[in-house]
Parts: sequence; structure tokens; C-alpha cells
Amino acid sequence: MTVGMTRLIDPTLLRTLAAVARSRSFSRAAQQLGLRQSTVSQHVQRLEAQLGRRLIARDTHSVEPTPEGEAVLGFARTVLDAHERLERTLGGGAVRGKLRFGASEDFVQTRLAEVLRDFRASYPSVDLELTVSLTSLLTGQAERGELDLFLGKRLVGETQGLLVRRDRLVWVGLPGLAPGRDEPVPFITFPAPSVTRSLVLDAFARESRAWRITCTCASLSGLRAAALAGLGLMVQARSLIPEGLTELHDADLPRLSDVEFILAGPGLNREPGRTLAHEILHAGIWD
Repeated sequence: MTVGMTRLIDPTLLRTLAAVARSRSFSRAAQQLGLRQSTVSQHVQRLEAQLGRRLIARDTHSVEPTPEGEAVLGFARTVLDAHERLERTLGGGAVRGKLRFGASEDFVQTRLAEVLRDFRASYPSVDLELTVSLTSLLTGQAERGELDLFLGKRLVGETQGLLVRRDRLVWVGLPGLAPGRDEPVPFITFPAPSVTRSLVLDAFARESRAWRITCTCASLSGLRAAALAGLGLMVQARSLIPEGLTELHDADLPRLSDVEFILAGPGLNREPGRTLAHEILHAGIWD
């Protein structure tokens, strides 16, 4: 990209682009940033004009970054991270203290581990304690004061926490494993209380589809192993499909809803939780 590169890019425009890409929505990005939707659109248009590239593809059904937009997002995360660190340095506030952080099992195969490693290296005065569990259990721990911050899921329409990303749930398994319409669906699942499990059972009931649970496991690695063994199908967010498995496009399988990933907990608006939340929001853990 050479057009507009002689001018400095306003970090505000990059921050808006990142919010739109995360939420896949101009309206949700506006809510997250505390701006009007028209302002969010103007920010993206200004950035596109400055760079001479279309960064966001939008139609009546979806909002997605273009290939050029994805490239700019990688650059934006670096810029925003440096900008945020500079502000903290000039503010004179060293990040320190203890942080009890929880993460849903969904994220064990993402770049979250790298983000946490880099966070510990950048903020050695923070004592980081990690818990991996189901979102419902993490929510309870946060409410009881046992966790400061957690990365988990919520149903579309709920307002808990700060939106990180919205994604579609999809059927996942080995190619050709989907059962016929008259056969029960072999379902591999997290135990209750699981947000994904509840949404899938609702889908079975809504479409009056027969099903049977062939594996229950509290770890994603265990569910993946069962799916790779051909024991059945699992459901996962499209951006978090485990390695070795594929999305199954079968019209006979129940249609699934979207799910939203969030950061939540009492530490969201205080240090050191606020700094880790920023790192997660801008690090691109799904890349």
C-alpha cells in the first residue's frame, strides 16, 4: 500500500476498524466505542479513502474485513498496542498486582497462550493466575469474587461483559459423517452447564430432530479426539474449528445460531485486568 502512506494514520480510525471487524457489525461497534453508528461509518470511510483500499465488505447480511482489511488489521493491532503502552508509560502508572483470569475451554487452541505469555513478559509485576473452565462456571466464580476477569461466551441479546467477537456456531466433524434425516445425530458435547450445549439442544427441539450423546467431555482436546475417532459431530464457533476437523455443510442438520465471545468480571475496569483485556482485544487471538 502506497496511497496515503506519507500521512500519519489516526489511531482512532484504526481502533474503529478493529471494533467493526471484531463485532462484525457497525451498530455493535458503535455501542462498544460509545459512538454513533454514523460516526463509525465515517471513520471506516476516512481510513479507506486515506489508504485507497476497501477494508470492509458489507451487505444486508454480513460485515466482513476484505483481504486488504485483514492486512491493515494486523498493522492496526501493532499500532494500537504501542499507542496504549505509550499512554500508560507517560501516565506513570506501572501495571502491577494479582490477576485471577479465567478462559473458556473454547480458547485453548487459539493464540491466547501467546497473548498471556507476552503479557507476563511485558508486565512482570503482575501475578497472573489462570483458570480454564466452562463459561457458566467462570461466571459463577467471578460473581463470588474468585475471578477478576474471564474470557467466555454469551447468548446473542445478552448484555453481560464487553463484546470481543460474534461468530456463527457450525457443525464440525469428519467429512461424510453427517447422518441422514431419519437417523439420530450423534452429538459430542461439553457437559452441562455449557452455553454451546444448550444452544444445540434448543436447535434439536426446535426442528424436532432425534439425537444421542456419544461423548461428554469437559476439555476441548477430549472432544476433538472423539470427533477425530468418528464417534459423532461436535459444534464449535466457525473461527475456532479444531485442527483436523471440518465444517459440515449438510441441510439435514439443525440450523445453529450465533454466539458472542466476551470479556467480563469485576476486573474489567481496573488494573491489571483492564490492561489484559486490552491485550486480548487487540492481539487477534483468532489469527
